[in-house]
Amino acid sequence: MQSTGNKAVLIAGTGSGCGKTTLTLGLLRALQQRGLRVQPFKVGPDYLDTGWHSAVSGVTSRNLDAFMLPAATLNGLYNQHMHHADVAVIEGVMGLYDGYGIDPNYCSSAAMAKQLGCPVILLVDGKAVSTSVAATVLGFRQFDPALKLAGVIVNRVNSETHYQLIRQAIEGYCGVPVLGRLPVLEEVALPSRHLGLVPAQESLTDDRRWQRLAQQVEAFIDIDRLLALSVCASLPAGEPPRLPDPALAQGLTLALAEDEAFNFYYPDNLDLLEQAGVRIQRFSPLHDSRLPDCQMIYLGGGYPEVHAARLAANVDMHSALQLAHHQQIPMYAECGGLMYLGNGLTDSAGVRHRMSGILPGESHMGSSLTRFGYCQWQARSDTLLAARGEMLLGHEFHYSDFTTALTPAFDCAKWRDGVAVQRWQGGYQLEQTQASYLHVHFAQRPGLLDRWLMAARRAL
Repeated sequence: MQSTGNKAVLIAGTGSGCGKTTLTLGLLRALQQRGLRVQPFKVGPDYLDTGWHSAVSGVTSRNLDAFMLPAATLNGLYNQHMHHADVAVIEGVMGLYDGYGIDPNYCSSAAMAKQLGCPVILLVDGKAVSTSVAATVLGFRQFDPALKLAGVIVNRVNSETHYQLIRQAIEGYCGVPVLGRLPVLEEVALPSRHLGLVPAQESLTDDRRWQRLAQQVEAFIDIDRLLALSVCASLPAGEPPRLPDPALAQGLTLALAEDEAFNFYYPDNLDLLEQAGVRIQRFSPLHDSRLPDCQMIYLGGGYPEVHAARLAANVDMHSALQLAHHQQIPMYAECGGLMYLGNGLTDSAGVRHRMSGILPGESHMGSSLTRFGYCQWQARSDTLLAARGEMLLGHEFHYSDFTTALTPAFDCAKWRDGVAVQRWQGGYQLEQTQASYLHVHFAQRPGLLDRWLMAARRAL
């Protein structure tokens, strides 16, 4: 284990919606105002929370995903990002022990805290309750004695008298220090829509509310004590992911779709490409009429359904993508990118919008989740990212469905606690274009990018 003076703390909750993101944002800004170099992280595959972390702190937030990444690789990436940081603020996922299935040590916040060797601060909801909160905290503390539950913060408590009742009960019955409270702050409520939070790019218009949140964190939470509790003796043992062969990557340019409609990317994916030697040029399917001069194209997820009319109107970009596809420039698309590559997208109001027409298929928005969560995909034939028989690990989260006469390229399965709870087929490979609903972390196995890079070299 490598020695370090860095600090880290994982902000966990009793469940989803308890205020973890708001507290994380306030803590990031408050620590920065103390002159500390912060590094935000998010447990799990969420793009939206990391987007808010990055926007509020000005530091790129990173995902810690134990399903897609081997432990050694995840730890190696974590160590890389901590190299220039004083303190990591890690936002947990769902409730502290909620993971994939009922195993609390698989893909949960608790498991990640133990893997990284960092303490946990539990956020509890203090609205309309007092001593009963102690029973909740006691249960969380006793559920896993190996977990370092270092402290508690109480959310949604505006009265000092009310807070003192809760603090005395928790400390008296649980033996866990209470580090403070966070009052209700209506002006910093985070906006949401069907996939969760609205992306920070659309909503981060007034920095004053984040300053206000940081002031409240500083005023009502004992940050000095939190920092004292967050000291980590060492970084976890790990190895950074192996880069793609520079001989394959050198001289290649990747055109990356990035604007209000497409912005779901893992920064580590882009780093992996750039560190190998790929040059990334960003373009906007909403605003640009041409693609950059490129040998690779990457269309990530996002909200094409929200911007469907504008995407439909930009027929010059449709033509540019169609030309690239016919020229055999390898194109990779995830979720929203899949929807955009189809012939049309029908929104929740029943209005059909023309899309780029690369794939012969139609997207239709539904009123509920079509599929979500972790899954594994095995290639039924050779594709851009996986040869026949190879596996991709990833996650889906979408309200739309895509119908096409194309033959699916993958056998897909969702396993939970050792049992396959769902099987289906999905994803498509048409010439040099691969598109699916699956979001993938490229560092999950060495060589995953090699096929894409080799196809791109043929486009030079």
